[in-house]
Amino acid sequence: MIATMDEDRRPFRGNEIFSLTGKRVWVAGHRGMVGSALVRRLREEACDLLTVTRQTVDLRRQAEVESWMRASRPDVVLIAAATVGGIHANRSRPAEFIYDNLAIALNIVHTACEIGVKKLLFLGSSCIYPKYCAQPMTEDRLLSGPLEPTNQWYAIAKLAGLMMGKAYRAQHGMDCIAALPTNLYGPYDNFDLQQGHVIAALLRKLHEAKLKGDGAVEIWGTGRPKREFLHVDDLVDALVRLVTHYSGDEPVNIGSGQEVSIAELADLASRVVGYRGRLAYNTSMPDGSPRKLLDVTRMTELGWQPRIPLFEGLQHAYACYRKRLPPNAETDIAAELHWRGADLSEA
Repeated sequence: MIATMDEDRRPFRGNEIFSLTGKRVWVAGHRGMVGSALVRRLREEACDLLTVTRQTVDLRRQAEVESWMRASRPDVVLIAAATVGGIHANRSRPAEFIYDNLAIALNIVHTACEIGVKKLLFLGSSCIYPKYCAQPMTEDRLLSGPLEPTNQWYAIAKLAGLMMGKAYRAQHGMDCIAALPTNLYGPYDNFDLQQGHVIAALLRKLHEAKLKGDGAVEIWGTGRPKREFLHVDDLVDALVRLVTHYSGDEPVNIGSGQEVSIAELADLASRVVGYRGRLAYNTSMPDGSPRKLLDVTRMTELGWQPRIPLFEGLQHAYACYRKRLPPNAETDIAAELHWRGADLSEA
């Protein structure tokens, strides 16, 4: 039986502050880029942090989620768990993207309502907006046109999760809010060349090309599409602000308010890495949406502003990537190149 909130436990309205002090706050997906940044940020709050590993609870399994949540009794739930990736990952694993993300939302939101969670934050993404959406994209433009085909599976699952939160608020008075972040980057990003997002994959590709002395690096698409990027540390500041200052039923965009073309981004990343070769654009590969710039009026009216410029953020992300490399990774590549050169000179 789903719990119906008593009148004194109804969600706050408008901009009244919801205090995290003394609350049991569960970050679902605490090992990912967003989740780990949330954990770091929430350590500054006087709350009791809850986390659980995938080995203990598979968020796609309803029985496991219900059992753990009933035992742990979180007051606040922040859903940062998701199956995510770039264009290649979305194209090659569509079933995983729609199933995993639907299951995570269904299991957590429903159980949170059953046990009387006081506040739930659902994370969507700017990629759930229509492909040809008017720019900058305002929250009321969701579901106003066809989705971008390269990530439609992920987008449909996230839209369903967002609407689920609205439905549980409407029927049960549950305080569900939703955030729509722009393209993110930062520490603990996925730097896999095939599965990662654009900045992480680009930094790794340029780093390896520099070490190998490659004269050119392939970039998918034309380089013309424009994207907005936000450092994950800026995002989690916004999310904490949202949890404590917002309780509306409409989602809230979170972005930098600035956009760069993929070509401009690649040039910046080359400067950060120190790669001096050529950037070769493979125009046979898809570009994705031509532009994705969020209107962040709703978020800035809550008193938040991003603070990390893109170039500085790229430097930080690259430093974090290099720090996570195995101890001998760079010297191994250098040794391999030296061996190849010696072998060729003796031939």
